[in-house]
Amino acid sequence: MSATFKAVLLDSFGDAANFRLGELPLAEPPAGHVRVRIHAASVNPVDYKIRRGGGPLAPALPALLGCDFAGVVEAAGPGVEGLKVGDEVYGCAGGLATVPGGTYAEAIVADARLVALKPKSLSMAEAAALPLVGITAWEGLIDRARVRPGQSVLVHGGAGGVGHVAVQIAKAIGAHVTATVSSADKAEVARRFGADETADYRRETPADYVARLTGGRGFDVVFDSLGNENLPNSLEAAAVNGQVVSIVTAVPVDLKPMHAKGLSLHAVFMLIPMIHGIAREHHREILQGLAVLADTGRLRPLLDPERFTLENVADAHRKLEEGRAVGKVVIRVDPAA
Repeated sequence: MSATFKAVLLDSFGDAANFRLGELPLAEPPAGHVRVRIHAASVNPVDYKIRRGGGPLAPALPALLGCDFAGVVEAAGPGVEGLKVGDEVYGCAGGLATVPGGTYAEAIVADARLVALKPKSLSMAEAAALPLVGITAWEGLIDRARVRPGQSVLVHGGAGGVGHVAVQIAKAIGAHVTATVSSADKAEVARRFGADETADYRRETPADYVARLTGGRGFDVVFDSLGNENLPNSLEAAAVNGQVVSIVTAVPVDLKPMHAKGLSLHAVFMLIPMIHGIAREHHREILQGLAVLADTGRLRPLLDPERFTLENVADAHRKLEEGRAVGKVVIRVDPAA
């Protein structure tokens, strides 16, 4: 790689047409950081939300977006432990005002605490699809709800980006997993990734599937990857003294059902370590745990079949934004990723 690297830059917030391919100077990593040659990156909803409206999370213009990546360590700054030049790695480490080096690029200088060795069993593209959604599901199910073997777990949006990973993690723990879906095709996806049962939320109410699948008892843990207007459905579906995890809680919700059933509600926002600079080491620990699950055959991300490169990042954004993606949208910086 030369003294510069290719990067997709956003000149103004708004339409995806505002992306352009440019070049940036290659920097040496400071203490505690690594420079990674990126082979693949993935697109997440937070990326297009920042692109559309800027806001406090947005890097300064011209902005380099993208959180997730997989690649190879090119250089390591002083004090980096556990990673060395030549290691294949993955992580969620850029694209925000507080970690401005985005991943729609050939290189990133990243805080080493947010980076871990890539799962050996996954391709670069598969590994790049996993960090944000995997960390989110892990924090909700393991760190917060502390799911145990034998518990009943309901995953709302079980065929979605976070949801299909949550299904696999809950299943790996030994839970009995039900996934809500919106179609027969998505039910097949959820079952393929380990769901024991499915419920079409367009055809069944929470009361219907709680009665059908739990005898009216409710679920021990409800993982809600849809959130917002769906949160009341999660409260309704939870068992007495159950736990509800939501990754989107940005609307007013009547919490009286929580009191009636003694529920615990956990709001998960996996970007907090990146935004506030706290507990970043735990993200590396989670990435290491996800790699173990992947390399023992218990976790694999679903990738949308359409191939995107740095030249058509705008199209990748549009596909995810318009709800046309089936699985994670991945940008192959290296065509062989």
